[in-house]
Amino acid sequence: MKIMKRILPLTLAVAMLAGCGQGVGSGSSSSGVNLDEIYVDQVVLEEFVIEDEAVALAGAPAALNDLILPEASGALVKQNSRATIDYSNTKDGYVMANFTGTTSKRLKVLVRGPSYAASQLQYQYDITPGKWYTFPLSDGNGDYTVAVMENTTETKYAQVVSVKFSVSLTDEFAPFLRPNQYVDYASAPKTVAKAAELAGKESDPLKLVEKIYDYVVKNFTYDKQRAATVQSGYLPVLDSVLAEQKGICFDYAGLMTGMLRSLGVPCKLVTGYVPISAGKTGYHAWISVWSDQDGWVEGAIYFDGSAWQRMDPTFASSSNSSDSILKYIGDGSNYSVKYIY
Repeated sequence: MKIMKRILPLTLAVAMLAGCGQGVGSGSSSSGVNLDEIYVDQVVLEEFVIEDEAVALAGAPAALNDLILPEASGALVKQNSRATIDYSNTKDGYVMANFTGTTSKRLKVLVRGPSYAASQLQYQYDITPGKWYTFPLSDGNGDYTVAVMENTTETKYAQVVSVKFSVSLTDEFAPFLRPNQYVDYASAPKTVAKAAELAGKESDPLKLVEKIYDYVVKNFTYDKQRAATVQSGYLPVLDSVLAEQKGICFDYAGLMTGMLRSLGVPCKLVTGYVPISAGKTGYHAWISVWSDQDGWVEGAIYFDGSAWQRMDPTFASSSNSSDSILKYIGDGSNYSVKYIY
């Protein structure tokens, strides 16, 4: 029995990580991209697996007008005849871009934050022409560079337009309250309504976390079929995940993040790595939330009756919150953060 308890977490990890992306790709590239030029020579960008894929931020339904939603206000803009970057609201933790020209080629937006110089870590997002997209400034205060890139041949891209700016956030929660391409609750009215129903009259942030977590863990199942067949380009559609009550790690994390943000609870959607077997890691997604008592609990959390611990809704739901898996989740050394959205 003791042996089974030791191997259960890794067994579950292997099963669940199958649909959460494999390998090391989330688009971090050390390629030398000259972001000072309007249009540069071709540079090679890594292809994303699953964690980098992006969808448009749809216009908010009328019923959601009271939510904290992004807007391209036009106060600060860098543009040319083909693309526009709106950086009017960087203090609120986001920047927006729109490829206004026409093209049949693949487009990406690169976001480099203050940690890029030391880590070479950058965020890459897919976009399509004629739509506004929102990107979180999740690297905190400091200098950023944002560039719209167009595919030329194979994995090579050329820069269309770029801008540099310095960010001073109104508070550290700003990037983690609004919808973006990974947490698109602006176009998920049923998700927002369900979160409000679960919340009731409760206003304490940690009790709201507990309500949302309990609902997901007790009602959702891991989708092995989706895990086995998911393709690059997949990103959770929150209302669909809610209706189906099943999903892979991205679905669990995206739904919880969207619900909590819609209730005004700061929440990070985190992607990174966990062990799946001896010497091997797999890509995974989880959440982190804010506690007034403890600050950011880096790794989604659960309450064990006396303290908030690391919580992973995918693992907890699929294992029926067994003691062994909760111990595995609670061990922060099992989680390695790569990107935060």
